[in-house]
Amino acid sequence: MAFSGSVPPDEVIPEEVTEHSALLNPGLKGRDMAEAFDTDEYNVMIVANKFQTGFDQPKLCAMYVDKKLQGVDCVQTLSRLNRVFPGKQTFILDFFNDPEEVLAAFAPYYRRAELADVSDPNVVFDLQRSLDASGIYHWQEVEAFATAFFDPKVPASSLSYYCRPAQDRFKHRYQSILEQIRTWQEERRQAERNGDNKGIKRADQELKDAGTTRDELDLFRKNLQSFVRTYEFLSQIVTFDDRELEQLCVFARHLHPLLRIDRLMEEDPIDVSELDLTHYRLTKRAEHRLQLEQQTGDYGLKPVSEVGSGKPHDPEKQRLAEIIDKLNDLYGAEVSDDDKLHFANGIADRIERDEAVMAQVRNHNEDQVMHGLFPKRVTDAVLDAMNDHEKLSMPLLEDEETGRQFALLILKLMTERTGGDVKPST
Repeated sequence: MAFSGSVPPDEVIPEEVTEHSALLNPGLKGRDMAEAFDTDEYNVMIVANKFQTGFDQPKLCAMYVDKKLQGVDCVQTLSRLNRVFPGKQTFILDFFNDPEEVLAAFAPYYRRAELADVSDPNVVFDLQRSLDASGIYHWQEVEAFATAFFDPKVPASSLSYYCRPAQDRFKHRYQSILEQIRTWQEERRQAERNGDNKGIKRADQELKDAGTTRDELDLFRKNLQSFVRTYEFLSQIVTFDDRELEQLCVFARHLHPLLRIDRLMEEDPIDVSELDLTHYRLTKRAEHRLQLEQQTGDYGLKPVSEVGSGKPHDPEKQRLAEIIDKLNDLYGAEVSDDDKLHFANGIADRIERDEAVMAQVRNHNEDQVMHGLFPKRVTDAVLDAMNDHEKLSMPLLEDEETGRQFALLILKLMTERTGGDVKPST
């Protein structure tokens, strides 16, 4: 992770100390990375966070990629190999990315890219104010983390300790709002059974408010990452000369991965501290030569101006959008969204009338449900719908994996209808 920006003299930050140099190459302290790489002493550099800009070393000729690269991140990272050097040949060994996606990432910037407007450095301060106002972290926690982060004597494994209070606050708020949503979903079902229109309206309003609160927490997570990316980019062009921005950047970079929703719900994390890598195997799967061709179209590059301006969205619309995206993955765009939703809801309605299946759905986790009666009942329901929906039924019957993914989608749809009664897998 490359250090960026400037820090006032009163901040205790050792010069030229980065995560990779401090932990992997103690002898690099005080040396420029590009200059060190120019010697016979160092031939391989391990980068924990992509060197997207600023690293100019013509002798860099090969890159091993084991993480997702998208859009401008992909272009900036792989372009580190573009420096000219006599006799140089380059190659990239990519374990993760699809070659067509890499080509698509480069296409907009090939010969035609123009900056549409001027980037606004004040976006960084807007994001900082938004994050501070959330109350998820306290500033003394940010300062304590930064002090530890820039101290080469502090092991990296202990840094999460300083993020724990913010992680716990976020987790508590998120779990609390999910519990409120479940409670008001049950209240709404009870009001529907009793024909209580007033109760239904109140439950709908409470669910809307709770959904907005949940979306605000999701937006906080997104803005953490947006702040880090925006600050690291703009600080290479603009001298902010702001110690607090640098402190928040390193803190936010470390906090963001700790706020993954699936991790927050895990009560007993798996301890992998005793695991050792003993061996690995490389297998050549394919070799590609990606040829860029100039394409027509509008390739104006958007400036940094509206980062962090997202608003909480309508939970119901988001739910429908997620379901439609899943259906599009299964069927493509040949069938209208309305037809696909109608078909999926019809299958779910049929399943819900089977009490034996619903008993398993209510009392078992996802893995157990998928090994019980549920998958067979989904297949039976699809067969029953064959006469009216042949085009939607056939792909599910012809391919086992497609049928399984559709069954999981129906289970998710039913779970949301019943307020999330399916237990998580363990």
